[in-house]
Amino acid sequence: MTGTRSNWVRVTRERRCPVCGKGDWCVVAADGTAAICPRTESPKRCGDAGYLHRLTDAPRPASPRCVAVPVRGGLPDLTALAAEYRRAAPVESLHALATELGVSAESLRAFGVGRAANVPAWSFPMTNPATDSVTGIRLRPPFGRKFSVRGGKEALFLPAEPADDALLVLEGETDAIAAHTIGFTNAVGRPSCTGGTAHLVALLRRRKPRQVVIVRDNDEPGTRGAIALAAALAPHTRDLRVIAPPTDSKDMREWVRAGATRADVEKHIQAAERRRLNITLKVSR
Repeated sequence: MTGTRSNWVRVTRERRCPVCGKGDWCVVAADGTAAICPRTESPKRCGDAGYLHRLTDAPRPASPRCVAVPVRGGLPDLTALAAEYRRAAPVESLHALATELGVSAESLRAFGVGRAANVPAWSFPMTNPATDSVTGIRLRPPFGRKFSVRGGKEALFLPAEPADDALLVLEGETDAIAAHTIGFTNAVGRPSCTGGTAHLVALLRRRKPRQVVIVRDNDEPGTRGAIALAAALAPHTRDLRVIAPPTDSKDMREWVRAGATRADVEKHIQAAERRRLNITLKVSR
C-alpha cells in the first residue's frame, strides 16, 4: 500500500467506498484523491489490500450509496411509509417517469413506486419475501446518486400479484420494472449485482417457480454476480438459466428501450444452457 497507514481511512456503512459502494474492507486516502478497493480491479494492485484507484478515474459504485434520510420520531414503519409515498405520487408525474425510464406506468405501480414527501425523489420499496414487509426504501432523485431511508435494510424489489410461474431475477429496480413492462410479471430486482441472495433463496422456497432465469448486466461485475448467484440458487430449482442482453445493450432496461419484446427474451432463455447442481463426493480410503 502506498503512503503510510495514517494516510488511509477505513470505509464505513455511513462513508462508503467511492469505487464499489460497499461499507467494509476498502480504504480511502485522507485527502480523498484515491481509494484501495479489493472488489474492483485496476492496473495497480496493492498487495493483499486490493487495487488502487485514482478517484478522478474511478468507476461509479456498483450499488447505490445508502445515505441516511432524517425521519421525525426515530425509525419509521417502512411498510406504512412506502404506502404513504405511493399515495403521494401524482399520476401525471408517474407517467412522465415511465416515459423517462422507458417502462410502463402500470409496471411502476406494480412495484409500489411512490414519491417521497420529505425529499425530492421517487421511492422504490424493497420487500422481505419471508414476511411480505417493506424493509428498505430506495430513493431516486432527479439528479445525483440514489440513496435510502434511514434504518432500512436491503431486500428485493417485488411486483404485486405476479402471474408468471417463471421467475426472472434482475439487477436493480428499473431492470425488473422493464422486464415487467414486456410481460414478465414475476420479474424481481436484487439490490445490486451481489445482493439479495438469501432473500432470493427464501422467495424460491415460498413460490417454487417452474423456472428461474438470472438476467445479468453486460459488464464484469454483473457476470461475476450472476455466476455466484447461480451457484447459490441451483440447489433450490430444477430449471435455472443465465442470460444477458445483446452486446449493444448493457442491461435489461436498455434492451427494452431498444425494442425488445417478451418473445425476444424468451428466445434467449430457450437458447441458454440449463445450470445444474454438481455434487462431488470424496471417498476416504
